Amino acid sequence: MPLKLIMTWDISPQHEQEYFEFVVREFIPGVQRLGLELNDAWATVFGSHPQILVGAVIPEGKDATSVLNTPEWTSLHNQLMDYVINYEEKLVNSQGGFQF
Repeated sequence: MPLKLIMTWDISPQHEQEYFEFVVREFIPGVQRLGLELNDAWATVFGSHPQILVGAVIPEGKDATSVLNTPEWTSLHNQLMDYVINYEEKLVNSQGGFQF
């Protein structure tokens, strides 16, 4: 069964422009190069939930631990941390559709 990596975070107010540039130019292409399928991207506009939720499916046949321990993922993750706060992630069985 495919797994889904669910990530949530808030954008650091002092780094909004750099954040958006990084996500479009580096994070999304990098995640896709790793073979993850980005299928969720949600923004909270009102309320006390995380500002951003991103879901990426790790297809069957790919080992999630191996993907998330690559130097490329570590680099992407570390760069993302420069622009966000309150980051959380979890791996769940992909059920299709929205998952939180």
